[in-house]
Amino acid sequence: MTAIGIVGPGRAGAGIGLALAQSGYDVEIHGRHDHVLPAPLRLTVGGAPPWLDSVEIVLIAVPDDAIETVAIELAATGRAGANHTVLHLSGVSDVDALAPLRQCGCALGSLHPLQSLSDPGSAPQRLAGAAAAVEGDDRATRVARELASAIGLHPFDVPSEFKALYHAAAVFASNYLVTVAGTAHRLLRQVGLSEAQAGDALAPIIRGTVENIVAYGPRQALTGPVARGDRATIERHLAALPAEEAALYRALGRAALNLAGLPNDMRDAVERQLSDPLRP
Repeated sequence: MTAIGIVGPGRAGAGIGLALAQSGYDVEIHGRHDHVLPAPLRLTVGGAPPWLDSVEIVLIAVPDDAIETVAIELAATGRAGANHTVLHLSGVSDVDALAPLRQCGCALGSLHPLQSLSDPGSAPQRLAGAAAAVEGDDRATRVARELASAIGLHPFDVPSEFKALYHAAAVFASNYLVTVAGTAHRLLRQVGLSEAQAGDALAPIIRGTVENIVAYGPRQALTGPVARGDRATIERHLAALPAEEAALYRALGRAALNLAGLPNDMRDAVERQLSDPLRP
């Protein structure tokens, strides 16, 4: 049984740890403070991980700005070596975040599941079928692909220089999708709906839109006034929206034009309408 140690008992570390444990790996997790972890995960606390000598793979599941610090601490133990593969789980950072471990001879890389993990207990189900970005040196990427496949992820390689662009795409697909839904929720509250009513009203259209994107792709899923070139409706929206929401509407509308496939003259007219009125 392959032994895996995880540094960082947060949602990502615990969720991926649980998925790996359920796939037959022996998993240890280490953190600076106590955390409640789902069984059968085991937590060690404080100082250097006591299990470092007994694992072959180390996953670093800490915030991006702490990865290098953990790498320095692991290197300082004198116990990290060529028998270890060390992977961090950051979407934006590349293998250079682990540079302090190069002198130890470790195989180094990254593994980032393209999935949001809000609850460790449900992570194994949410990870199954999701994609995962893999990056690093040859041995590390081979190990990362094996781990990803073992828990049902579909791994793909991302060159180190494109990690930030890859992660920006993930932010658009997840974080900004939530942000746009939050904007719609806030506008319905201004119309007079309660928080619960706004949530209930938006749930079907959000669900239907996501299903259409998955089934048909973004271009065919796009509907609405920009897709139709409906300038009168766009004008009424911009007049009704508060300034902050109007600015977001203009930016998203210009982005939607890239999908809409309108004739050039209609596209140009809509683009002018969506341009920032304060820009020269």
